[in-house]
Amino acid sequence: MGGVYNVHERSLAAEPAEVGALIDGLASGNDRLWPGAPWPPMRLDRPLGVGARGGHGPVRYSVAAYVPSVWVRFAFEGPRGFDGFHEFAVLSGADGRTRLRHTLAKGARGSARLTWPLFWRWLHDACVEESLDRAERALTGTVARPARRSPYVRVLLRLGRR
Repeated sequence: MGGVYNVHERSLAAEPAEVGALIDGLASGNDRLWPGAPWPPMRLDRPLGVGARGGHGPVRYSVAAYVPSVWVRFAFEGPRGFDGFHEFAVLSGADGRTRLRHTLAKGARGSARLTWPLFWRWLHDACVEESLDRAERALTGTVARPARRSPYVRVLLRLGRR
């Protein structure tokens, strides 16, 4: 388990600019994309832009690239052993819908080779799906197929609160 490539996306009945506005609001007082409790909030040391640093919970990163309303890439700075990035991108669909895609690509060194498949992967997947639910709700007022936390994710979240 040396590398991870993980993609989640949602097809939304919204214009690309509307979906892009969700990316632009990340870590702001008007963040309609990042999920709320029990997930740690995304925080940055300044407004979203290249060079801003922060993270969520123990996951640390900096903004490596940003095209307003289109794409943002965060380069990992921690935890130790996480080398790579996660990003949100707006993609126009051939069907007239707009896709919001989250991609995580990273290497895993040291203890991360064990903690990613046992712990982080499950929390990451649930958090991103809830983020996409938030996007869908913000843009359409509803969520066609809401994400459901698995029993394992619920246990991990309970343990994390202690």
